[in-house]
Amino acid sequence: MPDSGREMEIGRNIRTIEWLKTELISGVAQVYKQLPKGRDDLLASTLANVVMHCYLLGRRLGISYSKLEAAVERKAKLNAEEGHGIEEWYQDLSTLVEHFEARRN
Repeated sequence: MPDSGREMEIGRNIRTIEWLKTELISGVAQVYKQLPKGRDDLLASTLANVVMHCYLLGRRLGISYSKLEAAVERKAKLNAEEGHGIEEWYQDLSTLVEHFEARRN
């Protein structure tokens, strides 16, 4: 006989993952809605929700917060080194890498 407590936990985790995916997509839609309003405080809050839901979704999928941050830093560094367009135009990726490095120190 299956362990019903374990089955409930698996079911709850699946529902939570689905909910987080929905929240993530909804958050991206909210970013688009906030852009024309030009209010930095609302846009920052909306972007923070998107980032937060990425962290939470990663955790539900077995990725620790530190592992996710390290992956973002590696990805930013790699794209900066490969001359990604946003790096060529604005140096945003190298600035992001510097941000991660400064937080560690």
